[in-house]
Amino acid sequence: MSETRFEGLVHRGKVRDTYDIGGGRLLMIATDRISAFDVILPNPIPGKGLILAQMSAFWFRHTRNVMPNHFIGLASDRKALADIPATGALAGLPQEMGPRAMVIKKARRIDVECVVRAYLAGTAWAEYRKSGTVHGVRLPSGLRESDRLPELMFTPSTKAESGHDEPLTWDQTVRMIGEETSVRLREASFRVFKSAAAHAERRGMIIADTKFEFGWVGGELTLIDELLTPDSSRFWAADAYRPGETQAAFDKQFLRDWLLSTGWNRQPPAPSLPEDVIARTRERYELALQRLTGS
Repeated sequence: MSETRFEGLVHRGKVRDTYDIGGGRLLMIATDRISAFDVILPNPIPGKGLILAQMSAFWFRHTRNVMPNHFIGLASDRKALADIPATGALAGLPQEMGPRAMVIKKARRIDVECVVRAYLAGTAWAEYRKSGTVHGVRLPSGLRESDRLPELMFTPSTKAESGHDEPLTWDQTVRMIGEETSVRLREASFRVFKSAAAHAERRGMIIADTKFEFGWVGGELTLIDELLTPDSSRFWAADAYRPGETQAAFDKQFLRDWLLSTGWNRQPPAPSLPEDVIARTRERYELALQRLTGS
């Protein structure tokens, strides 16, 4: 499912279509669209949106005692939505789309992506290899790719509506949203990450890094958007973890690697994906769901 068309559309993002259903609530439907390097690819990954919605729902439930969040329930969860009127897009939602759609509280988004890093990987490893820093912060020498960082790092970035997100220094973040809010975002990000990482460890998995988004709901700082999915996180299997090398990740890194191998310049239009790349990408997402949630 690449796109949805209901009344009340308020936002069509790279992956999710969001509808206003009244009463301070939204319906957020995870499609099978996939993006890489901030470009939406021409081929969807069948079932990907279902996996993303199920994983986000799992993590929102798991962390709700750690941090308030916007999740009310999946559209297929009659018990959770017993007191929610079926209005707008929710009224017209086909039954088979319920498990990929979340009913959420409307929030005033804070335009900062809150990235938490526990391991030296991806762009953090590229920066460290070049300058010995991560997000401009000097780290001890001699660290290897995929090494655990000396401590959790908060590396925020802009929340771009189009194009690429850009890194934000701490001072830039404070200038954008104020020191008090910046500190609260960092502390909340670390709390949620630690809770999720502890659960992942019990399931034999490592969360190397992830990104969170927050907003205000009735004046309360609230965790929003998606949560700890393969689209927003780097997951590794603990029993296969080998510091000093690139890890096999349960995310779309395989897809990114294939795209780069084609010589694509990371600008639209992106090349079409072969069937085996689509299948293997879906497999990584399914494995992440199974290993982390048991579902």
